[in-house]
Amino acid sequence: MQRPSRSWRRPAAFYSGRRLVPDRLSVMLLAAAAVGVLGALATMVFRQGLEFMQVLLGRQPAHGMVSLAHSLPYWERLVLPVVGGAVAGLILQWARSKLPPQGAGDYMEAISLGRGLIGLRQTMARSLAAFFSITTGSSIGREGPMVQIAAMLASVCGRWLVWPPERLRLLVACGATAGLTAVYNAPIAGALFVSEIIYGSVSSAILVPLVVASVAANMVTRQLLHYDAVYHMPTFDFTSPWEVFTYLGLGVLAGLLAPWYLKMLNGSKRLFSRWIGPLWLRLAAGGLVVGVISVGWPQVWGNGYSVVNSLLHQPWAWQTVAVVLLMKLLATSASSGSGAVGGIFTPTLFMGAALGHLYGSTLHGILPQVSVSNYAAVGMGALLSAATHAPLMSILMIFEMTLSYQAMLPLMVACVMGYVVAEALGGKSMYAHSLAENRGTRRGTGR
Repeated sequence: MQRPSRSWRRPAAFYSGRRLVPDRLSVMLLAAAAVGVLGALATMVFRQGLEFMQVLLGRQPAHGMVSLAHSLPYWERLVLPVVGGAVAGLILQWARSKLPPQGAGDYMEAISLGRGLIGLRQTMARSLAAFFSITTGSSIGREGPMVQIAAMLASVCGRWLVWPPERLRLLVACGATAGLTAVYNAPIAGALFVSEIIYGSVSSAILVPLVVASVAANMVTRQLLHYDAVYHMPTFDFTSPWEVFTYLGLGVLAGLLAPWYLKMLNGSKRLFSRWIGPLWLRLAAGGLVVGVISVGWPQVWGNGYSVVNSLLHQPWAWQTVAVVLLMKLLATSASSGSGAVGGIFTPTLFMGAALGHLYGSTLHGILPQVSVSNYAAVGMGALLSAATHAPLMSILMIFEMTLSYQAMLPLMVACVMGYVVAEALGGKSMYAHSLAENRGTRRGTGR
């Protein structure tokens, strides 16, 4: 007697996993909320690990990487980035040889170019490499790996639910949104970042699940860690209508300089790509550049949150700001170019704050009533908008990170102008470069 076939199970699984579940908006929103909570918890674990490592290296509690660098003797500032780069390079080298590629290596690639698949083991290996790079002073942002982990967990959940590529990509986008919200405490900008930059459009079908994931992540971080504004703004005085023109000028300056900033970062990547030695030695070389610079300027370590807050609240000589800006640019180019895993979003905010501070200092010399800190805050948004070609996201990001409503009008003026000038120059945005590289890699590997 012929045994009954088990093929009936496959159509049923297909129906429940690929038709019934994704077509129900309520289930999509429930999954988005769950991914939001999971992503927020994952970023919190990573953040706590970084803070524990800072205490371990500094032998005392440290308030950020710059504080840690100041507390170390000069020889440790020189050596630590080299050692961290070498360890991170060894991990990446091992991962390349031992772990076959499974899905996209980056969440942006998985959402915009891929099928929503992000490899679990590859992501964990890259996150471990990022952990060693970030905790030893690499001049990159810790936020990128956190967002990647949150997106990877969303991808794992979607595959477990047997969701089709279109819905899986959206769920990964929800995970990325949760990660961005958790690390920047910016729920609105986090959703718009994914919608405006990665998807390239703002539609209700995409934005609604992203907002749900963002709200869920923000509720978790606020309840468990009581996050406050990332940058604490002093009183923002915008009382004279003529200042609109000076903020327009700041936007023009940011729009002119953003393409050169991105060219320098990409030029560093091309320079390091010619490296013929092992990967671990290349990352160690990038760490050596950071270490040498940090002997004289420890402000280049990490993402620069404490330095930006200092620019907003304390008087700085313009000469010092100019030198620190140049050193930070060199250190970030070396870290990113050598292949260290991390983000350049937060270092871009650092550059924008320093640029705005220099611009405001020049105006203050002519018009003493001008507040330099105002231009430092607006400069962050102007350069971010010019570099990402996403003015709406940039405006809301700086607003949520400073919680200064008075800064909204100057931000709108400078961010839009920065975007218009950068777009007119014909350069690609910060993330268009990354997506173009990923597209070339996919074609080269036949994926």
